Amino acid sequence: MEKKSLLQSLPFKLLCALAVGIAVGLALNMSDGAAFSMSVLNVIVCVKYIAGQFISFCVPLIVIGFIAPSITRLGNNASRMLMIALTIAYVSSIGAALFATASGYAILPHMAIDPNVEGLKEIPDPVFALDIPQIMPVMSALFFSVFVGLAAAWNSSTYITNVLEEFQKIVLSIVTKLVIPVLPILIGTTFCTLAYEGTITKQLPIFIVIILIVMIGHYIWLALLYGIAGVYSGKNPFNILKNYGPAYMTAVGTMSSAATLSVALQCAKKSEPTLSDDMVSFGIPLFANIHLCGSVMTETFFVMAVSKMLYGTFPSVTNMIIFCILLGVFAIGAPGVPGGTVMASLGLITSVLGFDDSGTALMLTIFALQDSFGTACNVTGDGALTLILTGYAEKHGIKEKAENIKNLV
Repeated sequence: MEKKSLLQSLPFKLLCALAVGIAVGLALNMSDGAAFSMSVLNVIVCVKYIAGQFISFCVPLIVIGFIAPSITRLGNNASRMLMIALTIAYVSSIGAALFATASGYAILPHMAIDPNVEGLKEIPDPVFALDIPQIMPVMSALFFSVFVGLAAAWNSSTYITNVLEEFQKIVLSIVTKLVIPVLPILIGTTFCTLAYEGTITKQLPIFIVIILIVMIGHYIWLALLYGIAGVYSGKNPFNILKNYGPAYMTAVGTMSSAATLSVALQCAKKSEPTLSDDMVSFGIPLFANIHLCGSVMTETFFVMAVSKMLYGTFPSVTNMIIFCILLGVFAIGAPGVPGGTVMASLGLITSVLGFDDSGTALMLTIFALQDSFGTACNVTGDGALTLILTGYAEKHGIKEKAENIKNLV
């Protein structure tokens, strides 16, 4: 295969989209021509909405197209591998939450936080909204894939297995020819609207120190995950990390594990043979929906900061431990979309930690500021968990069926 030049590479396209989006947004923000700015902004908002709708529509197809056939290739080992995946995803999420809690008690008392998020410009609603409803919710697609894959594996259903394999090839074509080319458009328009409303220049500096601390925590946790995965599997985890740049950048731009799924699959497949092909097809789509370690870490650290800021005290250690344990469960069921983790766990924030409306509103605001980097941590961490799955499969002699491997070549 001919190697792509730098100008044709996905990371370069994503960087260009991000830079152009911010530049256009700032220019519209400072423009004297209000009518012209609003006309351009209306077009950008519409393009952003339609691009987001398209990618959102494709996500359930990607989940079904990759997870279900991957489970059938595991044969009688499918149930066991699914439980292993769920276990390590939960352990990673709750571990990240407890790590953030300990860091919060150690660092936040020495910080003075004075937030001010007023004065933002309002983004207009799309003047033309092309709604593209998903064929089913992402979690429904996930459960459908698991149930169909398991049932087909238990019953050795050759016909359904072949149909799923063909469907995976169709989804791969959709991802390669449609989804990936649309991603830079979504990223560019997203950062354009953020720059126009003032988030880039006003909101972000407010919590820049906290965000940097959380980002450092992300990198520490990723280093721990990949270190454990490397030791357990006996393979060099850097062979995976070096390929994850495009997925990390896409996650920063889309703020969505689900929207980044297609790029993450490409990055993980470049890591072969460190990651086995069957574990990539099984693990990456699954972990995109159940492994949210970066978002969990972000939310845990931020709830402590908001509690201190609004109520003058940190939550008790007991309440924080309960919050972390339950948050790990909610993270498994949270949708891999922007703000999915914090939206799914608002009940915990109000019931366990006692936040009122002001607290939840502020929590949603500052979580949105850092959500892109939390998502990037989620996506990158999926590679480490997939390496653990690969090591487990090799240690226990779990291999995909030879005839199915041939069908995919």
